[in-house]
Order: sequence, then C-alpha cells, then structure tokens
Amino acid sequence: MMLAVALLFGVTAAFAGASDQLKAILKADSYQDAKSLLEQNLNSLPSNDEKAKAYNYLVELSMKKYNKESAVVTQNQMNDQMKMSKNNQSYDTLGMYNAAANALKAAEECYKYDNMPNAKGKVSPKFASLSTTLWPIHIDLVNGGQYAAQHNNTDAVLMYWGAFLDSDSSPLFASIDEAKKKSEDQYRGQVARFAAVYAYQAKDMDAANKYCDIALKDTAEFKNAFNLKLVLMGDGLKNKEDSLGYASKLKELQTKYPDNDVILDKLYNVYASLGEKVQAKQVLTDALAKDPNNFVALADLGMAYISENDADNAIKYLRKACDLKPDNAVVQTYLGTVLNVKASNAVAKQTRDVIFEEAIKHLDKAKELDPNKNQANWGYNRYQAYYGRYGANDPKTQSAEADK
Repeated sequence: MMLAVALLFGVTAAFAGASDQLKAILKADSYQDAKSLLEQNLNSLPSNDEKAKAYNYLVELSMKKYNKESAVVTQNQMNDQMKMSKNNQSYDTLGMYNAAANALKAAEECYKYDNMPNAKGKVSPKFASLSTTLWPIHIDLVNGGQYAAQHNNTDAVLMYWGAFLDSDSSPLFASIDEAKKKSEDQYRGQVARFAAVYAYQAKDMDAANKYCDIALKDTAEFKNAFNLKLVLMGDGLKNKEDSLGYASKLKELQTKYPDNDVILDKLYNVYASLGEKVQAKQVLTDALAKDPNNFVALADLGMAYISENDADNAIKYLRKACDLKPDNAVVQTYLGTVLNVKASNAVAKQTRDVIFEEAIKHLDKAKELDPNKNQANWGYNRYQAYYGRYGANDPKTQSAEADK
C-alpha cells in the first residue's frame, strides 16, 4: 500500500502544474507516440521548462530502448569470453543505434530549452546531467555507422555518423573535459571523410561539404579530404558560366593553399576544357615563375604544347618533368610519344636514329614502371619507336610489336 502511494505521489508530482499537452506527452508509452505528440504540440506548450521536460522524456524513452539492447550485447560479449556463446541472445542492432541517435537529438533540444529563460525570466537548467549520460552513447554511433555501411544502409550511415560529427560542436557537450574530446581526434577525421562521401553519393551537398570541412582539419585525412573537396566544388557544372565560377573558387582556394599542386592542375584543366588557352597557360607559367621545378606545371605545359603540335617546347618541358620525377609512367609515355613525332619528321637518318633512341629510352621506362598499362598506354608508341629505329624485321621491333 505504501509503495502504491509512493508511486502515485511520484506520478502526481511529475504532472503537478503541467499543461494538458505535456501530460499527454508524458503518458505516451512509446518513443514514436511521444515524439508525434511533441511535434504536434510543441508550439502550444506554455513554457521553455515544459518543452525541456518533453524532450527529456524522449531521451528517457530512447535510453530505455538503448539500454535494453546494449545489455544483451554486453552479456553476449561476456559469454564469448567465457566460451558460452550458445547462451547468446539476439538483439535489435539497428534499434539500438537508432535509439542512441534519437536520444542524442532529443537531448540537444532539451538542452536548448533547458537553458532558455523560464516563466520568471531566469535560466535554471534542470537537465545538466544529460551531457555525461550521453557522451559514451554518442561515441557508440561511430560503430553504428560502420554497421550501417556494412549493410549498405546509406540513410542510417548518415544518421549515425552525422549525429556523432554534429555533436562535436553541440553546446550539450561543452562541459565535457577537453582531454576526452581530444581522444576522438584519432578517428573523427576519417569518419568525417567517409560521411562526406556517403552524403555526396546521396546528393546531400550541404552535408557533404560540412563533413569534408571537418575531415580537412585532420592532417592524416587532409589529402583525401582535399581531393574530395575539389570534386564537391566542381559538381554539377552545366555551362561555361558554372565552369568559370568553379575556376574562381579554385583561385580562392589557391590563395589559402598556394603550394597545392592539385588545385593548380584542376585550375589549368578547367581553363583548358573551356578553350581558354591563354589563361590556361598563364596558370602554369605563373606557377613556374614561382617555382621553376614545379613538376605539375612542367608536365601540364608540356602536354599543352603537344596539343598545339609544338614538339620542341613539349619535349623541353616534359624532359624537365621527367628529370624531376623519373618514376612517372604517364610523363615518360608522353615524352617518348612526342619524341617519336619529332624523329619521324627529321630528314637526316642519323638525327632520326638519335631521337628514336631517346624515345625508346623513355618508352622502355614507361613499360618498366607500368607493365600492365594501368596508367598509360605506351605499347603502340614504343613499337613505333623501335620500328623507326631498327626496322620491321629486327627482333627488338618484333618483341615490341607483341606489346602494342
């Protein structure tokens, strides 16, 4: 009897002075019902206190589900350690991670209203403990994202990893010790990059850019994240105006990262694809004026001269590029190819032979570096060089013919 009275008193206290809308929300048995009622009645709840209480109730319902499934996971892990896996029970994996994400989202809303002035105009938070309760839960969403990715559930990936990443800047966790936050740095950048890729594939460009920017802060992820950022910036180009706008963005980015050769290459190719040859070349010559040994600028300029049928200048710049990076199969192939052209146009046989020999040297190197032609198709040009130098019947030519 006393227990029943105590329970009744607790319920009565919970509802004391509550509006009918809040009472209805707090009576809901399921998270979904409570959430629907809250969404329907949010604007009619009379105070920030009641809104905070309503969202806290969503947290409680979510945590009830999460704790139920998590307890099974923990017990199964203990069974595995004790070689008692036969006692393992099934559990609702997605339900557990959904509950974690729902709890986090509701907690952030609870925190927002809990830190707004009450009816007396004072800020008197009642749910400050949510931050410590949900900190380990939000980290578990990293595992949730991995699970969803393994099951090709893009929506769930974005929900779990998005909730984890967004929580970094959430006021809810402002009081968490900085050392604890720092411990997440080891995987935050990688999670952000993967989340950006999933968001891009889902055509959610705002989320893709947001998560990519987070990944850019991680030194280990910077290169991949930066390349992705350039892809995002160039997505959806439909006309010349769009492409010129993309070029402007690249120039802005270049001021921030002046030594980044990926930007240089992208900027050159944007202008080249638009037929803006003067501007395209200017991008490269400006880079070489700053650094005469800029490999990307030398290689791109050499290829630009190939497109203009200027073999001498093409050879000049490609030779310099090869000297800087002799292990680049693509540049070795282009240099060998343009040397073939120059040799074919030479009048004197002695001159032709010398140039063909140089072409063979570079095309042999291309074969050595890229025997399966994954990067450059050196085969036919190499055969041409051997044919021009030694003739059709020479064994070396016939061997090269087999690779063409």
